Amino acid sequence: MPLPSPFPEGWFFVASRKELMKARLIEKTWMGENIVAWIDDDGEVCVSRAYCPHLGADLRPSVGGTVCEGRLVCPFHGYEFDTSGQCVKTPYAPAPKTAKLGVFPTHEIAGLIFAWWGIDGREPQWPLPEESPDQTDWTGLKIRTIRFPGHPQETTENSVDLAHLRYVHGYDNVKRVGRFTVDGHVLVSDFDFRSVRKLGRFGFLTFDISALTRIYGLGYSYVKIRERSVGIDMRLWILATPVDGTLIDFSIVSQVKEMRKPKRWLPGLAFLPTRFRAPLMNSFTSLQQLHDVRQDLVIWANKEYRSRPRLCRSDGEVMPFRYYCAQFYPDTGDSVTPVRAARNGAQTMETVEAG
Repeated sequence: MPLPSPFPEGWFFVASRKELMKARLIEKTWMGENIVAWIDDDGEVCVSRAYCPHLGADLRPSVGGTVCEGRLVCPFHGYEFDTSGQCVKTPYAPAPKTAKLGVFPTHEIAGLIFAWWGIDGREPQWPLPEESPDQTDWTGLKIRTIRFPGHPQETTENSVDLAHLRYVHGYDNVKRVGRFTVDGHVLVSDFDFRSVRKLGRFGFLTFDISALTRIYGLGYSYVKIRERSVGIDMRLWILATPVDGTLIDFSIVSQVKEMRKPKRWLPGLAFLPTRFRAPLMNSFTSLQQLHDVRQDLVIWANKEYRSRPRLCRSDGEVMPFRYYCAQFYPDTGDSVTPVRAARNGAQTMETVEAG
């Protein structure tokens, strides 16, 4: 039976606006293609295939592609492209109207840039949330990215696999809150749990956590977290992006709201000025999330997929989740089964972008 693409349809993370503004032009292997992304002088973002429509030159900065006055410049003949992908200038003749880059639709949320990858190149079939979360009193984004062999369906499945939270991560009192629901491309999975964490030399602390999860396809998961015993508000974006059909870039993006009057003080926090409390907690939170991902990573990178798993009652909504996933693949006859790639000897790569 044929296996569906390792590249499910949907919105997938490309870069942060901060990264684009700093680098001017970035290159990536993204959804199995070489792409470039840049931002023009008016703040408009473009994500496109990395090849010139003129004679096919590579536009990546590593081989000579540049941005000049907000336009992408081909290193071969100097064709210049604006953020719509249109060639607007050449050094020696009027710009040909037919010369246009292969541009991906983009959407920005809280300074995170996403691009749409459609089956057979089709246009977006559904949107990400239109409004970005309010940034008042919130820290900047801290982005940690790990690259490893995997598939976004399997990493996203953890959001409904509550049993693994107990067994792999050691959480206590894990329980579903409200109903697991699916509405088209949006999946809702809310749950509570308790987590015991080591806080440096200060020993162990217990956190009482509520996690409200909203999933928009297999590349975008957004979690609003409320820690009730201290009174900490956090945000997490969990972003799984296929690289080349074998590897994925798994990005954890975190924010913490300013902590003025916590219900109880964490060791050392009371002595810090208010403006330093949330950034410190954001660093702690992102490290703890990274610790959890590393625990999962060993399993994700080595497991064998079971399209018809032998489930028990405590496994919850694993199969409803997989039927939700079917809409993001071509109709191959078995679209709840992700492609499996060779995993032996694969390495991981980790990067950090601080807000």
